[in-house]
Amino acid sequence: MNAKINNKNVIITGASGGIGEKMALRVAENGGNLALIARSAERLEALKEKISRQFQVKVETYRLDVSEFEKVPKVFSSILEEFQSIDVLINNAGYGVFDEAHEARFEDIKGMFDVNVLGLVACTQQVLPHMRERRSGHIVNIASQAGKLATPKSSAYAASKHAVLGFTNSLRMEASQSGVYVTSVNPGPIATNFFSIADKSGSYVKNVEKFMLDPERVAVKVIDALFTRKREVNLPRWMNFGSAIYQLAPRIVERLGKNAFYKK
Repeated sequence: MNAKINNKNVIITGASGGIGEKMALRVAENGGNLALIARSAERLEALKEKISRQFQVKVETYRLDVSEFEKVPKVFSSILEEFQSIDVLINNAGYGVFDEAHEARFEDIKGMFDVNVLGLVACTQQVLPHMRERRSGHIVNIASQAGKLATPKSSAYAASKHAVLGFTNSLRMEASQSGVYVTSVNPGPIATNFFSIADKSGSYVKNVEKFMLDPERVAVKVIDALFTRKREVNLPRWMNFGSAIYQLAPRIVERLGKNAFYKK
């Protein structure tokens, strides 16, 4: 349990399913209030009802596609008006499409960058002035191990997550001057519906199914890190170790891991 979350106001994007939903439940369990953002109003309302039945916390829902940048300020203004303060922003909205670079549709590439990167930046910019003024807050960006170690068939997705990590690392140093914490979360494959879009053939899921992370475990690790100075949450540890080795010896890792990487 993280007692520091009690009575804090937490925004989660991409909250209608997967680790977004699990993180929302974990926040509520710790006594935090929730502003839930996602594209599906119906699924958000179902989650709100579930949380309201189980926990005595405030929950509000906001339908928003974070790639519709012009709508982001209005939604965040509504959240601030309703909650009066914002303590945490978890940028969880994101998706991937796995294709080799020469086969990838430009629309998919643009879509990933619009949601995974620019949507994340747009949401972050809405809370930063408020947090800096209060000299308090925590921004969590859900990135990926793909942002540390790119593999075949995910060039555009990996590029978007590299961008998220670059943005996050710079933001962390800037925000620290105002007492605002910034954490990146870098999970490997998670057992969610992410792969219904990313891996339509199902071949990648079949190959890595036994290594997939439990979304509940990821959510616990993320929420337990709130209001700590934790720089990164990396899961699983063995995969992050591989990413670290790649930084030191990329040619060796690419040669030895070639067959495994092509299992997407």
